[in-house]
Amino acid sequence: MTKAIDMLDTYPATLRMDKQMLGRCIDECVTCAQACTACADACLSEDDAAGLATCVRRDLDCADICEATGRVLSRHTGDDPGVIAAVLRACAAACAACGSECERHASRHRHCQVCAEACRRCENACREVLSALG
Repeated sequence: MTKAIDMLDTYPATLRMDKQMLGRCIDECVTCAQACTACADACLSEDDAAGLATCVRRDLDCADICEATGRVLSRHTGDDPGVIAAVLRACAAACAACGSECERHASRHRHCQVCAEACRRCENACREVLSALG
């Protein structure tokens, strides 16, 4: 069991969403934010760092958006599903863009491969919650 699900289990009100799905999404957002931050740092340490500028920017944008999304989902602001949906769409889009950029470099940089995988998992988790919102 993850800490996100542990915390969801302690929530005193009724959740309007499947706890396991929501917990997975929160965890994937947090994991992706960390992977993107680490990937950006690794890109800056590469010999061809200048050629990885777009990757660094996408990593940092994605990290910020994933972190914000995980925090918003942790607050159970489900009274406004339009806001939640907008946040999830933004996160999925940032993960798609970052994942695509990292995939371009994955054959040369293992950190980009790991980051791309985290981005795809987070993108899928966000889309799953979006589908559940209707």
